[in-house]
Amino acid sequence: MTDQTADKTDATDYSQTLFLPQTEFPMRAGLPQREPELLARWARIDLYRKLREAGKGRDRFVLHDGPPYANGNIHIGHALNKVLKDLVTRSQQMLGFDSNYVPGWDCHGLPIEWKIEEQYRAKGLNKDDVPVVEFRKECRSFAEHWVSVQREEFKRLGVEGDWDDPYLTMAYPAEAQIAREIMKFAETGQLYRGSKPVMWSVVEKTALAEAEVEYEEHTSDTVFVAFPIVQPMTGDMGATPWPKIWKFAEELRNASVIIWTTTPWTMPGNRAISFNHKIAYGLYRVTVAPENNWAKVGATYVLAKNLAESVFKAAKVEAFELVADVPAAALAGLTCAHPLRGHGYDFDVPLLDGDHVTDDAGTGFVHTAPGHGREDFDVWMSNGRQLAERGIETRIPYTVDADGRFTKDAPGFEGAQVITDTGEKGNANEVVIKALAASGNLVARGRLKHQYPHSWRSKKPVIFRNTPQWFIAMDKAVDTLGNRTLREVALGAIKDTQWVPAAGENRINGMIANRPDWVVSRQRAWGVPITVFVEKESKEILVDAKVNAAIAEAFEAEGADAWFTDTDGARFLKPFGYDPANYERVTDVLDVWFDSGSTHAFTLEKRADLRARRRGDGGNDRVMYLEGSDQHRGWFHSSLLESCGTRGRAPYDIVLTHGFCLDEKGEKMSKSKGNVTAPQDIIKDSGADILRLWVAAADYSDDLRIGKEILKTFVETYRKLRNTMRWMLGTLAHFSEDIRVAEVQTMPELERLMLHRLAEIGPQVEEAYRTYDYKKVVTLLSQFMNTELSAFYFDVRKDALYCDPLSSHVRKSALTVVDHLFRCLTTWLAPILVFTAEEAWLERYPEQKTLEGSVHLELFASVPEAWLDAELAERWSKIRKVRRVVTGALELERAAKRLGSSLEAAPQVFVSDPDLLAALSGADLAEISITSAIRVESGEGPAEAVRLPEVPGVAVVPHRADGVKCARSWKYFDPATADPAYPAVTPRDAKALRELGRSAA
Repeated sequence: MTDQTADKTDATDYSQTLFLPQTEFPMRAGLPQREPELLARWARIDLYRKLREAGKGRDRFVLHDGPPYANGNIHIGHALNKVLKDLVTRSQQMLGFDSNYVPGWDCHGLPIEWKIEEQYRAKGLNKDDVPVVEFRKECRSFAEHWVSVQREEFKRLGVEGDWDDPYLTMAYPAEAQIAREIMKFAETGQLYRGSKPVMWSVVEKTALAEAEVEYEEHTSDTVFVAFPIVQPMTGDMGATPWPKIWKFAEELRNASVIIWTTTPWTMPGNRAISFNHKIAYGLYRVTVAPENNWAKVGATYVLAKNLAESVFKAAKVEAFELVADVPAAALAGLTCAHPLRGHGYDFDVPLLDGDHVTDDAGTGFVHTAPGHGREDFDVWMSNGRQLAERGIETRIPYTVDADGRFTKDAPGFEGAQVITDTGEKGNANEVVIKALAASGNLVARGRLKHQYPHSWRSKKPVIFRNTPQWFIAMDKAVDTLGNRTLREVALGAIKDTQWVPAAGENRINGMIANRPDWVVSRQRAWGVPITVFVEKESKEILVDAKVNAAIAEAFEAEGADAWFTDTDGARFLKPFGYDPANYERVTDVLDVWFDSGSTHAFTLEKRADLRARRRGDGGNDRVMYLEGSDQHRGWFHSSLLESCGTRGRAPYDIVLTHGFCLDEKGEKMSKSKGNVTAPQDIIKDSGADILRLWVAAADYSDDLRIGKEILKTFVETYRKLRNTMRWMLGTLAHFSEDIRVAEVQTMPELERLMLHRLAEIGPQVEEAYRTYDYKKVVTLLSQFMNTELSAFYFDVRKDALYCDPLSSHVRKSALTVVDHLFRCLTTWLAPILVFTAEEAWLERYPEQKTLEGSVHLELFASVPEAWLDAELAERWSKIRKVRRVVTGALELERAAKRLGSSLEAAPQVFVSDPDLLAALSGADLAEISITSAIRVESGEGPAEAVRLPEVPGVAVVPHRADGVKCARSWKYFDPATADPAYPAVTPRDAKALRELGRSAA
């Protein structure tokens, strides 16, 4: 190169000599278009099988899928649930487990049956006119359709699993195993047929579980009813006869106990009155009332003292007086007449002590119809022995049938209907209220708007009615459980389980501790039948292993339809010497919660790829269940009871729960409100990775809010993360293994600081993944990538990376660090941004495309502990404090348009803090602050200097840089120091040009 050519600086395009980022990784993600391409690639290379091969020999982490219902398109709650599951399985795989995920579906039950019935009704057909097997075939076809639809929607979320071989509760082997499970309960004596009040849908003609009920506003008729006292005492109250402890025996004998109820139709089922010994009661007399009032002058009533005034107000009583206090001991011996005595209700009505009675509302007494309420049933049954000793009939009547009509057990009201078959209010309340008025025992009536249980399918009110049902006993000691009860075993298993969040343990513990026996029967057609025969004379369940084996074998080949085609049981009874005429074939089907609660038996135990050697078996494998918090009373609950009842332990080691999805205002989503956010719309507009980022960043232990404005923030967060990855990819275009700096200690301090930060963050990220704290992962990585990399390290190092000579040790070190950063950050982000991480990985390692590789086959990048350098980090913490003041001062200059680029500056920095001043020793503060020059002096600095209150002891006086602007790096420098052959650039840039073999022209 000659001097003549060196003078032609004006014509030189130095941008061609810079090591600028080069990448085909686009700034605009185009996720809605790009993601399906990656899904197709994963299918083509069979990523799921490759993951299983990569996991061979590792400890297993199995996430057992809580089966969604095969009924309709997925909603945002489904998306939250499935993405969380994918975060778990992908991160556990990258932590070093064989983390398998097999999706499943709940296929039986009322929702599907209801849809088929709706189709029938639309055609004017009656379900009962269709053979049951034909009807079941249509239900199966409906479920198959929605399984296919939902499978594709779940896959589009980026969820990796065995989509080609999911489990279905309606698969023949599954139906066979469900039948085996219920027969195990029969064999151990835990299954029995009894009667109990259950929530019953008249519209759907079946019992409902609590999880199938929602509470909606409803207007009920209310009545205050008098029960005349007919027997003030029965025998002694302890050792003291009644007259000696209470002098108003005669007044009480002529009084009445008043109850209040919002279900007048349950009065024919009344068998007792409940009171609470902790409440203060009194005997009251009506002194002034309207002439034709139901509550007459002179009438005496027993009421809770706190409620007397409100009761008399409702009864239009104008004045009343307290006659006497009524002690609890007196109440315990009272017997009343039914208010309809003389009309078929001539039995005694005892008073029973019950903790469920309060004096918050009503009268302080609770009308107790054991066939129409859970608490009514419990207090009646708990007093069974005492009632029998008093000669009181303890049989619970069946006053209402499946159609919501009164039976012969409700004399005088037969045929009246509580709820019609369309879910509307019937005439039962009115006819009962008229009868009460005619008897002279109606005190007042009214109406009340309140929350009342409705079926979440039909949206119609339900009723409590006593029905014959099949139960699994909670409190029966069982030999196979070590002479323990199912309740005891389940409570012990809860303690052995890890609950995430921990509050879940208390929640399910309380539910198990207080729950009644498990109702497992439903009076429907689409489900697995309760495969037992009952001996007609003895009412005993037939327990024969050969019969049970024949049933299961038939189900394996034909499915549960085999039970319905054998109408009299001969197929299963005759071969083993039993006469079908002597046995009843049970036609009830199992509650779908029993189906889903049994899934562990035909997935975790049957599939070799899911079988786990758990800690109780001497292994280190773990099984997790993950669902919404409502599943403490649903799937977690039924799975626990089913497994504990048949195996003596929980089917899981870890239970993780998440909240529900709400709109941006925190309100429940509904189509009528127009506040629904559909996952399909998010994917169409922004891509699944945005949805996944929202899930990962949210506090899933609470309810989650989502909407357009919230999603905008995640689009912006994603954009920043993507641009950081894009810059790394572009910069690494200039990296090759031959320039890698292997000896970390030879690197500049800034690079060692970044490696130190990686060594700090790495264990935190992995620990967050281990503890399922994905929000922390997002926070750690977002802050690191945005604040420490993009806004600091990359900003500082761009000059060296773009402009330094090929031989520059600083540049080589920086490229080596960026390579480490990329590998760590991409693998750490992979479980969350599954598509973006894969796209970046294949861009960085294009050979992986040929080798059918994937970032998801990698483990999390390991970070050597040797990179930690706390002393260095402390020093740089101080340096960055000073930098912050410099940057702040330059921002003010730019805002005032006295500066453009920070390279136009050469500030003067005054440091009075000796620790900060010492930290700056040897540091190139100009390089760190991205200025062309800088001068550091000890002292307070002039008054006009820029200071930041959070960094005391530092003052900055901005100055413009002297010299000329480098045509290549834009730094200002003294032209006298220039290389004569390259007068327009700094000596550093001149060296770079020489090494590139480039002339100045």
